[in-house]
Amino acid sequence: MSETPPANPSFSVAHDSAPSDVLVAGFSSFGLAGLTAVDYLVDDLDLEETGHVRIEGLPSITPFAKGRPRHPIRLYSADDVDVTVLVAEQFVPPALGKLLSTAVLDWTEGAGVSEITVLAGVPIPHGPDAHRTFYVATDDYREARLADETVPPMEAGFLDGTNASLLERGMDSSLGVGVLITPVHAQAPDVEATVRLVDTVNQTYDLGVDSGPLTSFAEEVRNHYEGLAERMEEREPEGGYDRMYM
Repeated sequence: MSETPPANPSFSVAHDSAPSDVLVAGFSSFGLAGLTAVDYLVDDLDLEETGHVRIEGLPSITPFAKGRPRHPIRLYSADDVDVTVLVAEQFVPPALGKLLSTAVLDWTEGAGVSEITVLAGVPIPHGPDAHRTFYVATDDYREARLADETVPPMEAGFLDGTNASLLERGMDSSLGVGVLITPVHAQAPDVEATVRLVDTVNQTYDLGVDSGPLTSFAEEVRNHYEGLAERMEEREPEGGYDRMYM
């Protein structure tokens, strides 16, 4: 039986230091490609946890690593890295996505963040030619980050939940928002999709990230995310083809 979201959930951001101008985010969704990609960025760039999102009134998970519990939605930064990374292991139903995005956006506005990049996988039918990264982005983001046209636009469709709310704010403000999207398969994590996202965000921001060890990294985190994947599949419609079309 699916869980019914509580009537009055809330989200708020706690952060210990000023973030970078750019926030790169990955959320828990089908295939876990975006989530695994940002987790890999944290590991490869040796970022430190600098904040988290408080969650009230929503059934939560408590992830842990090496015996230490962690907040399910965390922020990572480093003084010598030009991006702050948001790792959202907590599954947030699309109906509550606006609440989460509003909390994040209120924080980014107050902290002077000027750009948000979301790494995402979408479970859509696709052939080998679609094994690449696409974008949905505001005009200012596209002009600043995608002018070389190496990343093609997603032709048509729609987004919902947190990603949609972030783009809505971007369209109505000076905040640049880009969602970098790649098709994913049912296995979690979809390593090939994760590599595509890591390579694209690395190219976009010149982070110096090496995606070579990602296959072994994904194997290490497979067990960690296996339970999350099972929970996600329970919430997805049969076949998982929803909410985004090429």
